[in-house]
Amino acid sequence: MIKRRIIILTIFVFLFCFFTVKGEDNESKEENAQKNDTTITQVAEDKNKDEVEIIISAAGDCSLGRDEKSPYIYSFDDEFIKQKRDYSYFFKNVKDIFEKDDLTIINLEGPLTNEKNRVDKKFSFKGALEYAKILKQGSIEAVNVANNHTFDYGNKGFIDTINSLKKEEIIYFGMDYKVLRNIKGVNIGLLGYKAWSYDSYIKKKIKNDIKYLKSKGAQLIIVSFHWGDEGKYYPNNIQKSLAKYTIDSGADLILGHHPHVIQGISAYKGKNIVYSLGNFCFGGNKNPKDKDSFIYQQTFKFSDGKLLDKNYKVIPVSISSLNYRNNYQPTPLKGSEEQRVLNKIKYYSKIK
Repeated sequence: MIKRRIIILTIFVFLFCFFTVKGEDNESKEENAQKNDTTITQVAEDKNKDEVEIIISAAGDCSLGRDEKSPYIYSFDDEFIKQKRDYSYFFKNVKDIFEKDDLTIINLEGPLTNEKNRVDKKFSFKGALEYAKILKQGSIEAVNVANNHTFDYGNKGFIDTINSLKKEEIIYFGMDYKVLRNIKGVNIGLLGYKAWSYDSYIKKKIKNDIKYLKSKGAQLIIVSFHWGDEGKYYPNNIQKSLAKYTIDSGADLILGHHPHVIQGISAYKGKNIVYSLGNFCFGGNKNPKDKDSFIYQQTFKFSDGKLLDKNYKVIPVSISSLNYRNNYQPTPLKGSEEQRVLNKIKYYSKIK
């Protein structure tokens, strides 16, 4: 009888403990679930409130070097030696602008190489491998390599250029290099092309490249075009048609170069087209008649990964800090000279 009572009591205690623990366990799981829900909601709320501003600066043709057939005196290389091999010299007057942005883009007009086999053409540029340090010292993060001087020293010269840029951690794009870079949580795509025609080949390539970057999560796409006619202050029909097509395909900003002079800025479907940024740090000409240039700077505001707003400004510069020759040191203009270049850009922006 006693044994029977003990067995019954033991069963009762076991059942009581089992349901008590089970109840605590269920309660604990519900509590944890509520905490998880709260965390997720809080993260979502914070994310919706987050606003990110990304500042992009762009400048034109930079040829870090010279044509070996031209006289050495007053060349880019000569200036480098005269400045006691100071890598910071060339972009010293604009570095404070570039340091404050999130991404600075230029067109790298010519290879950085020690290759000696020069392609037989009217102008062939090259700079030393070490000149990639000039870009680094100038706070330039990205370069377009798709232009008509890319292969001035053959495939070897191009490979050397890419390796020198890699060494200095400079982003390179164009010539089939498609770049997706995350800046402040926003995925920015960079594409570059030589664009001498408006045909089915380049249209298909542009459309597919933009589609590819978007499939990889690009939220902002910038396209750099080497196009137009040298010395012309207005874009040709190829430039205008390609720009609109590229925006229709999903690009958010078009940057142009090659004419070596300023062209205007136009808007299409709320997206800006900078037809030509002109020269910038350009070793290809010791004393160009037109030394006017500008830095194009656009601020993109994002919230929750979506583009909310954008605004831009133009910073007029001279490609030289000297007015009687090119010393390859881009310098912001002030006063009446600044206003003159701003008026010039406005005038050329009245595209018919």
